[in-house]
Amino acid sequence: MNICVFLSAADLDERYTRPAEEFAELLGKGGHTLVWGGSDVGLMKVVADGVQEAGGRLLGVSVDFLAAKAREGADEMVIAKDLAERKRLLLEKADAVVIMVGGTGTLDEATEILELKKHGHTDKPVVLLNTAGFYDGLREQFRRMEDEGFLPRPLTELVFFAEEPVGALAYLEESQGIE
Repeated sequence: MNICVFLSAADLDERYTRPAEEFAELLGKGGHTLVWGGSDVGLMKVVADGVQEAGGRLLGVSVDFLAAKAREGADEMVIAKDLAERKRLLLEKADAVVIMVGGTGTLDEATEILELKKHGHTDKPVVLLNTAGFYDGLREQFRRMEDEGFLPRPLTELVFFAEEPVGALAYLEESQGIE
């Protein structure tokens, strides 16, 4: 399975890097391909390293102005002209999406895939990996959106919240019929 992971390129502490390493190892050992923003810095590097070390493939989609930070030695690297093209290519190449901890860029990518799902433009499974409760506030906001009629589809049809890496990958594999 090609699993797109949206995540931070920042250097983060162990409460975020340890679960990211765990997810990367599971992804690689499962024989999956990481589809990611292509950067070789911060949490993006942590996940790419873990997937590669565990035998998985790396398919990066960087963007022109970040090409200098693109990972050397990825199995495939595409350089998009802008962020919009990058998001489109990441989603196009993915069978499923995992949203890990991140900043505004990650949030932008997350809301784009959820908007596409909401309108029926994709049925790819989406998991929000809620490491260390990072997305508790967002989950509450989504629930409020659902409760007050802002979402035309149930939240459970749009995104699965996983508290642990093993639960995130298990959900994706189950949704794709992989045992």
